[in-house]
Amino acid sequence: MQKLSMDQLQRPSVEVFKSQAKLPITLVLDNVRSMHNVGSAFRTSDAFALEQVILCGITGTPPHREIEKTALGATQSVTWRHVTDTSLAIGQLREAGYRIVAVEQAEGSTLLHEFAPKAGEKYALVFGNEVHGVSDEVMQLVDACIEIPQCGTKHSLNIAVSIGIVLWDFFAKIRL
Repeated sequence: MQKLSMDQLQRPSVEVFKSQAKLPITLVLDNVRSMHNVGSAFRTSDAFALEQVILCGITGTPPHREIEKTALGATQSVTWRHVTDTSLAIGQLREAGYRIVAVEQAEGSTLLHEFAPKAGEKYALVFGNEVHGVSDEVMQLVDACIEIPQCGTKHSLNIAVSIGIVLWDFFAKIRL
């Protein structure tokens, strides 16, 4: 078995990427502290061709050396904006027809593998702060909450890992 070369992968240019069809998902980062996690969110959003990333509150914004270290240029391909208050961003997304879904361990959450996204529906997936998770204020505004099942001794996953797991699941359910 031989690995594919960059030419064989036939990745689109940034210009082509910006005009291609997108997965109907917006990623909302609620006060994420780590610039490396922000960069990873961009890179994963590029991989699954998301509509946009909304960076809220204290979440760092490009250009930033630590974001670029993990984003590897995805800040140039993925549409993004900063909103000072996550609740404001949620309100804007709701008005635009998005279903707001928190990714959090919460009472009444739905396990990720049991959540069935509907074709044709737009989703805003909210990921929270590395220590405190999705804020209590934002949790009061969501339409649903999904949780990644875990069997180990630790109570959570790194946000970048969580983003990858959830986006793959949504991609597989919506696009495949």
